[in-house]
Amino acid sequence: MNRFCLALCLVATFIFPALIGQGASRASQVIWLASLDLTKMTSGRAAPRANQSVASTPLRIAGRTFTQGVGTHARSVFWIDLDGQAERFMAWVGVDDAAVSRHASVQFKIAGDGRLLWESGFMRRRSAPKKIDLDLSGIRHLVLVVTDGGDGAEHDFADWAEARFLVKGEAPRAVRRPREEAVILTPQPAATPRINGPFIYGCRPGHFFLYRIPTTGRRPINFSADGLPSGLILDKETGIVTGRVGEPGSYKATFTASNQHGSDQRDFSIVCGDGLALTPPMGWNHWYAHYERITDQMVREAADVMLSSGMADVGYQYVNIDDCWMNAPEHEDPLRVGPLRDDQGNILANKHFPNMKALTDYIHSKGLKAGIYTSPGPLTCAGFSGSYQHEEQDAKQFAAWGFDFLKYDWCNYERVVESDHSLASLQRPYWLIGEILQQLDRDIVLNLCQYGWGRVWEWGGRVGGHSWRTAGDLGYELDRIFEVALENAEHRPYSKPGNWNDPDYLQIGYIGAAHAKGMPKPCPLYPSEQYTYMSLWALMASPLFFSGDMSQLDEFTLNVLCNPEVIEVNQDPLGESGQVYMLTDETFVMVKNLVDGSKAIGLFNRGEIETDVTLDWKVVDLMGKYRIRELWRQKEIGTAEGQFRVPVPPHGVYLIRLSDFEGI
Repeated sequence: MNRFCLALCLVATFIFPALIGQGASRASQVIWLASLDLTKMTSGRAAPRANQSVASTPLRIAGRTFTQGVGTHARSVFWIDLDGQAERFMAWVGVDDAAVSRHASVQFKIAGDGRLLWESGFMRRRSAPKKIDLDLSGIRHLVLVVTDGGDGAEHDFADWAEARFLVKGEAPRAVRRPREEAVILTPQPAATPRINGPFIYGCRPGHFFLYRIPTTGRRPINFSADGLPSGLILDKETGIVTGRVGEPGSYKATFTASNQHGSDQRDFSIVCGDGLALTPPMGWNHWYAHYERITDQMVREAADVMLSSGMADVGYQYVNIDDCWMNAPEHEDPLRVGPLRDDQGNILANKHFPNMKALTDYIHSKGLKAGIYTSPGPLTCAGFSGSYQHEEQDAKQFAAWGFDFLKYDWCNYERVVESDHSLASLQRPYWLIGEILQQLDRDIVLNLCQYGWGRVWEWGGRVGGHSWRTAGDLGYELDRIFEVALENAEHRPYSKPGNWNDPDYLQIGYIGAAHAKGMPKPCPLYPSEQYTYMSLWALMASPLFFSGDMSQLDEFTLNVLCNPEVIEVNQDPLGESGQVYMLTDETFVMVKNLVDGSKAIGLFNRGEIETDVTLDWKVVDLMGKYRIRELWRQKEIGTAEGQFRVPVPPHGVYLIRLSDFEGI
């Protein structure tokens, strides 16, 4: 009897639990989507919410209320690691009833291991919820996507209602998008000289002229020029043209660059009149790398690196200081605190900038140009001295110091000067500074920075601007590059020589987080996104200002910044911005007409999986047979007629140039 009891005890204590545990390991369990780490979900203009809509209301689709789920906002992406343990994904999806706008519309998509598994189609507010019951057998990586349907993201409140996984073994884990290899596509420059950059340049009569002929190739290179107007001279060793053009007119010059490996020529137009910035300005701005830490030494170093890295050899020419070069009433850095002006009312630089004239002289000695920043308000965005009631005095000071570019930032103007956003008040400070700059004995390119208010693209050129910001600071929304670019491209009718739509700087390489004004770190964009970024800016004829740390340039970043064929698209003299043709909610092409009759075309994929993108001749008003050159690889890829189809990676681009085959 005692032995029997002992046996029962052993079974109860050890064998039954083991059997139960084995059964439990094989049994399926429900894991709610809302229980995962939602901080890894991107969510458009509002943070995702567990068991609520993004408007903090109960989940409700077409009048039906759900107690469980995740509310998000297009565009939304959620990567989930399943490791092959999930059996099914189940949910109801739709536009949340809290989205009151008639424009609210979304599409839900689910991809697994690089394949599209399910999509909802176009859904609007009050569309009946759609049911998902998806077999996930063997799927290791899942991505849940909500797109804006291709019509903008206004009130695109999207619900993954009653969303849950049926799994065996380990529960799903929210993860970041997998990293991708940084493949360098741009070939290294040849030893033979190649003249790059613009084909045209604007200046004003009798003003200081400075232009460094951007040329790749093995140094030393000998430069010569035919047809330069009277008053200009060329340094044959450096390729720097200086002087003053005395008489208005259009002058046709020819530059030649030669070394022991060969030579190259380029026709170059110098237009002396009222127009500046006849092609989009290119250069560097310190803001997104150094913020309030900027110093004279950092600016000098940037100028040095612009030459040593080869950036200047493909057309970058401006070395621009942003905010924080002047004194502030108070600041954590005592070297940036002091009187805002001297006894004569002249603005004072802080102790990190001991001699502004010496700084611009240093930049000019390299054939580069210098840019500066101020605000029409009493203080700048960062709380440093602004130009309010000293506009003419400051402009004359900037010219005397030798600056060639002015960024005029609205910040703080409205707080003490104008309280409304009427068109008159938005224009007033820019009319004033524009007229002042016109009267100076120096060419100064004017960048209007007031975030697209008042439809500035319609009047920025009339008030004396050469470029104007069309939106807010891109540093706060680098995850929205596609959306920002598509919005900027809507203003393409206002893009022309001397008038450029500016969606903000190129933030690749090492940058600091904008919200914290952080120290430079590798930018969060994937390699494919960086190619996309540069391609979009080139096709839109946007100013190309790199705003990363010049002291930490790497080979990949330079390959993105310094492809001369991509830059040639940006610098095309026609000055057109590309036109967008939406193909699906996640794919589109952008077509830019070029002065020689060819077309630069980007085939873009906003989606999370590689997708074939088709350029159909009928869609983009093409006819005939075209020769195709792939610009990032600088490679001829044949001819096409009727259409061209190519796989494009997630968030990626395929950038081509079409030339009329019959005309070549």
